[in-house]
Amino acid sequence: MNTLLVLLDGMEDDPNPLLDGMKPYEAAEMPFMRRKAKHKMYTTGRGYTQLFLNEFFTGHPPEISRAVLEALGLGLNISGKRTAYRLSPAEIKDGMIHWSYHAHIFCDRLMSVMNKNLSILEDYDPEIEFFLNGRAVLTMECDDVPDLPAPPVDAPFREVPGDLGKFVMRVAEEMNGITDYPWGCGKPGYQHPPFGCLGERMTAISDSPTALGVAASLGYGISLVNKVEDRFPAAKKALETGNVFLHIDEVDEYSHQKDPRKKIEILEKTDRLMSEYFEDAERIVYFVDHGTSCVTGEHIIMNVPLWTNIDTDISDGELVPLDRIIPRLMGQR
Repeated sequence: MNTLLVLLDGMEDDPNPLLDGMKPYEAAEMPFMRRKAKHKMYTTGRGYTQLFLNEFFTGHPPEISRAVLEALGLGLNISGKRTAYRLSPAEIKDGMIHWSYHAHIFCDRLMSVMNKNLSILEDYDPEIEFFLNGRAVLTMECDDVPDLPAPPVDAPFREVPGDLGKFVMRVAEEMNGITDYPWGCGKPGYQHPPFGCLGERMTAISDSPTALGVAASLGYGISLVNKVEDRFPAAKKALETGNVFLHIDEVDEYSHQKDPRKKIEILEKTDRLMSEYFEDAERIVYFVDHGTSCVTGEHIIMNVPLWTNIDTDISDGELVPLDRIIPRLMGQR
């Protein structure tokens, strides 16, 4: 019997004054998920999705950078001496890096300007792939692995070394301070094997190369599906032949936009789609990787919900260590 693992990315939150002090997921009407997942526990969150997922699936923190994982998720070349760089939309202003979560306003122009200036990096055989709202992953033949500030918290500007820095600043000059700033850089490293109780067949379905890259690094099948409503029929079909990891990234995205109403809407939409496609599913696990605040727009490291309809020896309300969730749930098979 196969298991559906559903990541509600960043669902935890701060109490919100716009919701009379409730958190968005507390205010959301999610009758199917609340009823179907009769066992409600907690686990320990992590600062970023890849940190959580790696420990969730393997029991170990990752030894591979986020950029490398995302390169795997996007099918970019990361062999040999290549280095991967995650690029996120940001504005460089007043000596600060201001991360942008409203880049849909300018992402088409940003991507055009970046492609036009990619010739600055031509000596390094660059490959670049864009995804949600102008985010990108770049791989190239380069030994520079700079340690640079990471989103979502704005940070003092740090100059990017070498020709990559020239590329970043050329884009900023043409975009009045807006550019794609690199972080999470790295080269391929060791990946711990997944828990054996997960079996050999699993398909990851997401719009995020982060989630897909973790799955790909573990040898699982991946499917990039941009629209949330299209992920559910794909997950239903994949569940016929193996376990499925279904990722709802939009929950986190709307939190970064500080929009609790949109967060509520996507949670309620997810609930309707779960009811439509998985009413009869016998093994569902809902989990959350971290909090994302609709008040501040930042990630929150905190205990996070873990809901399931699988009968186990785990007590309701119990705090389950992150590295023990899969053995304790899947070990009951």
